[in-house]
Amino acid sequence: MADEARIGAGRSTRSLGWAIVLFLVLPITIVVPVSLTDQRFLSLPQDGLSLRHYLNLFQSAEWLSSIAQSFVIALGSMVISVGAGTLCAIGCWRIGSRWSELVRVLMLVPIIVPTIVYALGLYRLWVDLDLLDSYFGVMLAHGVTGIPYVVIIVSTSLANFDPRLEQAARNLGASVPYTLRRVILPSILPGVVSGSIFAFIHSWDELVLVLFIASRAIFTLPRRIWDGINEHLDPTMAAVATALVVVTALLLVLDMRTRRQRTE
Repeated sequence: MADEARIGAGRSTRSLGWAIVLFLVLPITIVVPVSLTDQRFLSLPQDGLSLRHYLNLFQSAEWLSSIAQSFVIALGSMVISVGAGTLCAIGCWRIGSRWSELVRVLMLVPIIVPTIVYALGLYRLWVDLDLLDSYFGVMLAHGVTGIPYVVIIVSTSLANFDPRLEQAARNLGASVPYTLRRVILPSILPGVVSGSIFAFIHSWDELVLVLFIASRAIFTLPRRIWDGINEHLDPTMAAVATALVVVTALLLVLDMRTRRQRTE
Protein backbone atom coordinates (compact mmCIF):
# COMPACT_ATOMS: atom_id res chain seq x y z
CA MET A 1 0.00 0.00 0.00
CA ALA A 2 2.83 2.37 0.83
CA ASP A 3 4.47 1.70 -2.54
CA GLU A 4 1.19 2.32 -4.37
CA ALA A 5 0.68 5.58 -2.48
CA ARG A 6 4.23 6.65 -3.31
CA ILE A 7 3.73 5.81 -7.01
CA GLY A 8 0.42 7.69 -7.04
CA ALA A 9 2.02 10.73 -5.41
CA GLY A 10 4.83 10.62 -7.97
CA ARG A 11 2.37 10.53 -10.86
CA SER A 12 0.40 13.43 -9.39
CA THR A 13 3.58 15.46 -8.97
CA ARG A 14 4.65 14.77 -12.57
CA SER A 15 1.19 15.63 -13.87
CA LEU A 16 1.20 18.88 -11.94
CA GLY A 17 4.70 19.66 -13.19
CA TRP A 18 3.75 19.08 -16.84
CA ALA A 19 0.58 21.15 -16.39
CA ILE A 20 2.68 24.07 -15.11
CA VAL A 21 5.16 23.67 -17.98
CA LEU A 22 2.33 23.69 -20.55
CA PHE A 23 0.77 26.73 -18.89
CA LEU A 24 4.07 28.60 -19.19
CA VAL A 25 5.05 27.40 -22.67
CA LEU A 26 1.78 27.39 -24.64
CA PRO A 27 1.34 31.20 -24.73
CA ILE A 28 4.86 31.39 -26.22
CA THR A 29 4.46 28.62 -28.78
CA ILE A 30 1.25 30.14 -30.16
CA VAL A 31 3.38 32.99 -31.51
CA VAL A 32 5.04 30.64 -34.02
CA PRO A 33 1.92 29.75 -36.08
CA VAL A 34 0.75 33.37 -35.88
CA SER A 35 4.07 34.46 -37.42
CA LEU A 36 3.35 32.09 -40.34
CA THR A 37 -0.15 33.41 -41.00
CA ASP A 38 -1.23 34.23 -44.53
CA GLN A 39 -3.40 37.10 -43.29
CA ARG A 40 -2.52 40.79 -43.05
CA PHE A 41 -3.45 40.94 -39.36
CA LEU A 42 -2.60 38.94 -36.24
CA SER A 43 -4.39 35.61 -36.59
CA LEU A 44 -3.75 31.92 -37.07
CA PRO A 45 -3.15 30.72 -40.66
CA GLN A 46 -6.36 30.13 -42.60
CA ASP A 47 -5.53 29.12 -46.18
CA GLY A 48 -1.92 28.08 -45.65
CA LEU A 49 1.45 28.98 -44.18
CA SER A 50 3.36 32.05 -45.34
CA LEU A 51 6.87 33.38 -44.76
CA ARG A 52 6.13 36.87 -46.04
CA HIS A 53 6.19 38.39 -42.55
CA TYR A 54 9.70 37.02 -42.01
CA LEU A 55 10.70 38.51 -45.38
CA ASN A 56 9.19 41.80 -44.27
CA LEU A 57 11.24 41.61 -41.07
CA PHE A 58 14.56 41.16 -42.88
CA GLN A 59 13.71 43.69 -45.59
CA SER A 60 12.54 46.43 -43.25
CA ALA A 61 15.14 49.05 -42.39
CA GLU A 62 13.26 49.93 -39.18
CA TRP A 63 13.21 46.37 -37.84
CA LEU A 64 16.83 45.73 -38.79
CA SER A 65 17.85 48.98 -37.11
CA SER A 66 16.06 47.92 -33.92
CA ILE A 67 17.78 44.53 -34.00
CA ALA A 68 21.18 46.20 -34.37
CA GLN A 69 20.44 48.68 -31.58
CA SER A 70 19.27 45.94 -29.22
CA PHE A 71 22.37 43.87 -29.93
CA VAL A 72 24.79 46.76 -29.39
CA ILE A 73 23.06 47.88 -26.19
CA ALA A 74 22.85 44.31 -24.85
CA LEU A 75 26.53 43.73 -25.59
CA GLY A 76 27.61 46.97 -23.91
CA SER A 77 25.40 46.45 -20.87
CA MET A 78 26.67 42.86 -20.57
CA VAL A 79 30.25 44.13 -20.34
CA ILE A 80 29.23 46.55 -17.57
CA SER A 81 27.24 43.92 -15.67
CA VAL A 82 29.94 41.24 -15.90
CA GLY A 83 32.78 43.57 -14.93
CA ALA A 84 31.03 45.14 -11.95
CA GLY A 85 29.14 42.02 -10.85
CA THR A 86 32.15 39.69 -10.99
CA LEU A 87 34.40 42.08 -9.06
CA CYS A 88 31.64 42.64 -6.49
CA ALA A 89 31.09 38.90 -6.02
CA ILE A 90 34.83 38.22 -5.65
CA GLY A 91 35.25 41.14 -3.23
CA CYS A 92 32.36 39.97 -1.03
CA TRP A 93 33.73 36.41 -1.14
CA ARG A 94 37.20 37.51 -0.01
CA ILE A 95 35.90 39.75 2.79
CA GLY A 96 33.40 37.20 4.04
CA SER A 97 31.79 39.33 6.76
CA ARG A 98 28.36 40.71 7.61
CA TRP A 99 29.21 43.82 5.64
CA SER A 100 29.80 41.76 2.52
CA GLU A 101 26.38 40.16 2.95
CA LEU A 102 24.88 43.64 3.17
CA VAL A 103 26.66 44.59 -0.06
CA ARG A 104 25.24 41.48 -1.77
CA VAL A 105 21.74 42.46 -0.67
CA LEU A 106 22.24 46.00 -1.99
CA MET A 107 23.36 44.57 -5.33
CA LEU A 108 20.02 42.73 -5.55
CA VAL A 109 17.99 45.94 -5.20
CA PRO A 110 17.42 46.35 -8.99
CA ILE A 111 15.51 43.05 -9.13
CA ILE A 112 13.79 43.50 -5.76
CA VAL A 113 12.36 46.97 -6.42
CA PRO A 114 9.58 47.05 -9.06
CA THR A 115 11.05 47.94 -12.44
CA ILE A 116 8.76 50.92 -12.99
CA VAL A 117 9.84 52.42 -9.65
CA TYR A 118 13.49 51.92 -10.57
CA ALA A 119 12.83 53.42 -14.00
CA LEU A 120 11.30 56.54 -12.45
CA GLY A 121 14.37 57.01 -10.25
CA LEU A 122 16.75 56.49 -13.16
CA TYR A 123 14.80 58.95 -15.29
CA ARG A 124 15.20 61.71 -12.72
CA LEU A 125 18.90 60.92 -12.25
CA TRP A 126 19.55 60.65 -15.98
CA VAL A 127 18.01 64.10 -16.49
CA ASP A 128 20.62 65.62 -14.16
CA LEU A 129 23.45 63.63 -15.79
CA ASP A 130 22.29 64.45 -19.34
CA LEU A 131 22.09 60.76 -20.24
CA LEU A 132 18.52 60.65 -21.52
CA ASP A 133 18.04 59.21 -25.01
CA SER A 134 21.68 58.16 -25.32
CA TYR A 135 23.19 54.77 -26.03
CA PHE A 136 25.50 55.02 -23.05
CA GLY A 137 22.59 55.94 -20.78
CA VAL A 138 20.59 52.88 -21.85
CA MET A 139 23.65 50.61 -21.63
CA LEU A 140 24.42 51.89 -18.15
CA ALA A 141 20.82 51.42 -16.99
CA HIS A 142 20.67 47.88 -18.36
CA GLY A 143 24.14 47.16 -17.00
CA VAL A 144 23.18 48.23 -13.47
CA THR A 145 19.97 46.19 -13.52
CA GLY A 146 21.87 43.19 -14.89
CA ILE A 147 24.46 43.17 -12.09
CA PRO A 148 22.28 41.12 -9.68
CA TYR A 149 22.18 38.16 -12.10
CA VAL A 150 25.96 38.15 -12.39
CA VAL A 151 26.48 38.54 -8.62
CA ILE A 152 24.16 35.61 -7.84
CA ILE A 153 25.68 33.24 -10.41
CA VAL A 154 29.33 34.14 -9.79
CA SER A 155 28.81 33.94 -6.00
CA THR A 156 27.48 30.41 -6.51
CA SER A 157 30.62 29.51 -8.46
CA LEU A 158 32.84 31.02 -5.75
CA ALA A 159 31.06 28.91 -3.11
CA ASN A 160 32.55 25.84 -4.83
CA PHE A 161 36.02 27.39 -5.21
CA ASP A 162 38.73 26.02 -2.92
CA PRO A 163 40.30 29.05 -1.12
CA ARG A 164 43.48 27.01 -0.57
CA LEU A 165 44.30 27.52 -4.25
CA GLU A 166 44.42 31.27 -3.71
CA GLN A 167 46.46 30.82 -0.53
CA ALA A 168 48.94 28.59 -2.37
CA ALA A 169 49.35 31.15 -5.14
CA ARG A 170 49.90 33.95 -2.63
CA ASN A 171 52.43 31.86 -0.68
CA LEU A 172 54.36 31.27 -3.89
CA GLY A 173 54.71 35.04 -4.35
CA ALA A 174 51.87 35.77 -6.75
CA SER A 175 50.41 39.27 -6.48
CA VAL A 176 46.69 39.86 -5.92
CA PRO A 177 46.00 40.90 -9.56
CA TYR A 178 48.00 37.91 -10.86
CA THR A 179 46.16 35.52 -8.54
CA LEU A 180 42.85 36.97 -9.62
CA ARG A 181 43.71 36.67 -13.31
CA ARG A 182 45.42 33.27 -13.34
CA VAL A 183 43.82 31.35 -10.44
CA ILE A 184 40.41 32.68 -9.41
CA LEU A 185 38.92 33.78 -12.73
CA PRO A 186 39.82 30.57 -14.65
CA SER A 187 38.22 28.51 -11.87
CA ILE A 188 34.95 30.44 -11.92
CA LEU A 189 34.91 31.12 -15.67
CA PRO A 190 31.80 28.97 -16.35
CA GLY A 191 29.90 31.03 -13.78
CA VAL A 192 31.11 34.26 -15.38
CA VAL A 193 30.00 33.01 -18.82
CA SER A 194 26.61 32.01 -17.39
CA GLY A 195 26.22 35.42 -15.78
CA SER A 196 27.13 37.06 -19.09
CA ILE A 197 24.41 35.13 -20.88
CA PHE A 198 21.76 36.14 -18.38
CA ALA A 199 22.91 39.77 -18.43
CA PHE A 200 22.67 39.78 -22.24
CA ILE A 201 19.19 38.22 -22.19
CA HIS A 202 18.05 40.74 -19.57
CA SER A 203 19.08 43.69 -21.74
CA TRP A 204 17.88 42.06 -24.97
CA ASP A 205 14.33 41.65 -23.60
CA GLU A 206 14.08 44.78 -21.42
CA LEU A 207 11.36 47.34 -22.24
CA VAL A 208 10.28 49.43 -19.25
CA LEU A 209 13.59 51.25 -18.71
CA VAL A 210 13.86 52.09 -22.41
CA LEU A 211 10.37 53.61 -22.39
CA PHE A 212 11.42 55.96 -19.59
CA ILE A 213 14.97 56.98 -20.52
CA ALA A 214 14.86 56.91 -24.34
CA SER A 215 12.72 58.96 -26.68
CA ARG A 216 12.72 58.77 -30.49
CA ALA A 217 16.44 58.29 -31.11
CA ILE A 218 16.67 54.78 -29.62
CA PHE A 219 14.25 52.04 -30.66
CA THR A 220 15.25 48.66 -29.29
CA LEU A 221 13.45 45.55 -30.50
CA PRO A 222 11.05 45.27 -27.53
CA ARG A 223 10.18 48.96 -27.89
CA ARG A 224 9.52 48.55 -31.62
CA ILE A 225 7.14 45.70 -30.79
CA TRP A 226 5.46 47.82 -28.12
CA ASP A 227 4.91 50.71 -30.52
CA GLY A 228 3.62 48.29 -33.15
CA ILE A 229 1.04 46.93 -30.72
CA ASN A 230 -0.16 50.44 -29.93
CA GLU A 231 -0.29 51.62 -33.56
CA HIS A 232 -1.13 48.62 -35.75
CA LEU A 233 -1.21 44.86 -35.27
CA ASP A 234 1.24 43.84 -37.98
CA PRO A 235 1.96 40.06 -38.02
CA THR A 236 5.63 40.99 -38.49
CA MET A 237 5.63 41.50 -34.72
CA ALA A 238 4.88 37.78 -34.31
CA ALA A 239 7.87 36.98 -36.53
CA VAL A 240 10.04 39.26 -34.39
CA ALA A 241 8.70 37.67 -31.21
CA THR A 242 9.53 34.22 -32.59
CA ALA A 243 13.06 35.39 -33.37
CA LEU A 244 13.39 36.72 -29.82
CA VAL A 245 12.23 33.39 -28.39
CA VAL A 246 14.68 31.47 -30.60
CA VAL A 247 17.64 33.69 -29.61
CA THR A 248 16.74 33.44 -25.91
CA ALA A 249 16.32 29.66 -26.15
CA LEU A 250 19.71 29.27 -27.88
CA LEU A 251 21.38 31.35 -25.18
CA LEU A 252 19.74 29.27 -22.45
CA VAL A 253 20.91 26.07 -24.16
CA LEU A 254 24.43 27.53 -24.22
CA ASP A 255 24.10 28.32 -20.53
CA MET A 256 22.95 24.75 -19.77
CA ARG A 257 25.95 23.32 -21.64
CA THR A 258 28.25 25.66 -19.72
CA ARG A 259 26.77 24.53 -16.42
CA ARG A 260 27.08 20.88 -17.43
CA GLN A 261 30.76 21.33 -18.26
CA ARG A 262 31.28 23.03 -14.89
CA THR A 263 29.86 20.03 -13.01
CA GLU A 264 31.84 17.43 -15.00
